[in-house]
Amino acid sequence: MVTKTMNKKFYILLLTLMVSCIAFSQQNTTKTTTKLIQPPYLKAGDTVAIVAPSGVLKNRNDEVNRAKKLLESWKLHVVIGKHVFNQDDHFAGTDQERCEDFQNALDDPTIKAVWSARGGYGTVRILDNLDYTTFLKQPKWIIGYSDITALHNQIHNLGVQSLHAIMCVSLPKDLSEIEASISTFKNTLFGQPLSYTLEGSKYNKTGTTSGVLVGGNLTILHTMLGSKESIDTSGKILFIEEIGEYKYHIDRMLQSLKRAGYFEDCKGVIVGDMSKLRKNTTLWGTSIEQLILDALSDYNFPIAFNMPAGHEDDNRALILGRNIDLKVEKSKSTVKFEE
Repeated sequence: MVTKTMNKKFYILLLTLMVSCIAFSQQNTTKTTTKLIQPPYLKAGDTVAIVAPSGVLKNRNDEVNRAKKLLESWKLHVVIGKHVFNQDDHFAGTDQERCEDFQNALDDPTIKAVWSARGGYGTVRILDNLDYTTFLKQPKWIIGYSDITALHNQIHNLGVQSLHAIMCVSLPKDLSEIEASISTFKNTLFGQPLSYTLEGSKYNKTGTTSGVLVGGNLTILHTMLGSKESIDTSGKILFIEEIGEYKYHIDRMLQSLKRAGYFEDCKGVIVGDMSKLRKNTTLWGTSIEQLILDALSDYNFPIAFNMPAGHEDDNRALILGRNIDLKVEKSKSTVKFEE
């Protein structure tokens, strides 16, 4: 009798564990394969808003006008935020003014994309005052890089794709100097297929993977830790870029992210430009590539270097929140965005 009772309890326990495992597996599958909402691609006649949620645009009228003409050459209409050229010390207007321009662009049903004029610093100061209720009913492309990573994070966590690409101040007088950056920006906005073949690197950590692309500026990703804008990279591929930092600063940020579990279930890393790195009086001793490999040595996912995206003239468009296939070899890497 005792044996029969024990056997019955054992089978009930076994059945419970099996059901739990199946439920956990299904939950994880949903988590890593759920597609984010894609805003509609642009077409001739659509309207793009230019706003400045971050740093001041002092003496940058020419670049903004250049951006306006570029969009108009693509048969798009352009509206410029009311406060774009305002200045409040470091910022393009007060927090309230910058938030107002961005909120108006989010809520206006005639606007199909919101293009940030520049980065710098300041976006984080308006995050908590933005209301995405109308935006989620009618998603639109949010465009920019650098400090705009804060917005990309916020929008990603709302379940919507966004566009890591050039900003208005990226445009030189001779647009042919950044032809590749402009063409990938335009092609992506208008829905052309997107893929890249990256220059090889002896530092590449080889492998093949797929997942949703997330990320942006490393400093901003690091400063989002502990907030609701921090991204869960589980099942995703992380893109990082940086400018003007010491190598030990970059290592410190990677170590902080690592200790916070940022890379535990990550599927891969794509490294963009590490621009204008500063030299400390005590030299780090290795290349920036080796620094990154060392910081992430505990993980088996592939790592691709030489993605032309970040704070250089060649700044190719990336759709954040889109599934990609990544193949990393020593001789080259390929990045293919799902259509």
